[in-house]
Amino acid sequence: MTSIKLNRNWRRLSSLFGGETFTYVLKRLLQALLTLFLASALCFAIIELAPGNYLDTLSQNPKISPETLKQLEQQFGLDKPAIVQYWLWLQQIVTRGNFGTSFVYQRSVASLLWERVPATLLMAIASLIVTWAIAIPLGIVAAVNQNRTVDRVLQVVSYTGQGFPSFITALLLLFFAQNTSPLFPVGGMTSIDHADLPWWGQILDYGWHLILPTVALSLTGFAGLQRLMRGQFLDVLRQDYIRTARAKGLPDDRVIYIHALRNAVNPLITLLGFEFASLLSGAFIAEYFFNWPGLGKLTLDAVNNQDLYLVMASLMMGATMLIVGNLLADLLLKAVDPRIKLEDLK
Repeated sequence: MTSIKLNRNWRRLSSLFGGETFTYVLKRLLQALLTLFLASALCFAIIELAPGNYLDTLSQNPKISPETLKQLEQQFGLDKPAIVQYWLWLQQIVTRGNFGTSFVYQRSVASLLWERVPATLLMAIASLIVTWAIAIPLGIVAAVNQNRTVDRVLQVVSYTGQGFPSFITALLLLFFAQNTSPLFPVGGMTSIDHADLPWWGQILDYGWHLILPTVALSLTGFAGLQRLMRGQFLDVLRQDYIRTARAKGLPDDRVIYIHALRNAVNPLITLLGFEFASLLSGAFIAEYFFNWPGLGKLTLDAVNNQDLYLVMASLMMGATMLIVGNLLADLLLKAVDPRIKLEDLK
């Protein structure tokens, strides 16, 4: 009996590891390693080509002696050639999983990033959910009511939303918050008495502080996604199989929300990978204006201070999110439409 169970488990493992999905994921992960290596080398070269370094700012402080600067230069490895600095940085990542030490904070770069990741992901994922939850239904409504009043109103809304830069939206929301204070809080992600609140009160407190940054991130993305959904849905509604379904007497709701929607949403799922990657970069403006303690503000400060290893780790995180996002989009596309073969996805 035991041998039979072992054989069954072995067959399951063999089918899993020999399946199309596992082979595709493994191939993509191997490609990702090469991509990350080339991206890290390029980013390091660009940073090194920028004039000056972190110690140039410190050298302007008369209280810091040249001996101290020399000691810091040796401590951070800035006295070595750029290629040696890159090799030592890459070596400690591979062997110890260490992304270096921040010049400014004198702390491990990995610990700094992990402190800020939850805040950025919370805001960015909330924005993604809100954007898709609003844009997809409105895009369908606009397509079904093509050239009617509803469609024209939604087109004006989408054009207006796309025409507003993110920083203008953030400034308007700050002005709105100032005039409606204390209805919407600005600054940080918790209230002063957050620790004294019950668990459900703490969740509500997070959500309360999340409203304005989420709206600021969602407006521009919502407008473009709504227009794209409208165009895709109109294209699908003109297909022969939709006409055939209607000719057979199927209800409009079934035709629209089952047959048409399933095919119209495929190109949008592909975009989901790029949106996942843009969560980090898109959060920069919202975090800066609303003083949200996330990765965007940390990375911006690192660039201004020329904190080399912190900048490198942030860029690598962005590249990793792009790779993971594209992989998730491909797998979702396969799940939504089984006719698609993963090997055909490039």
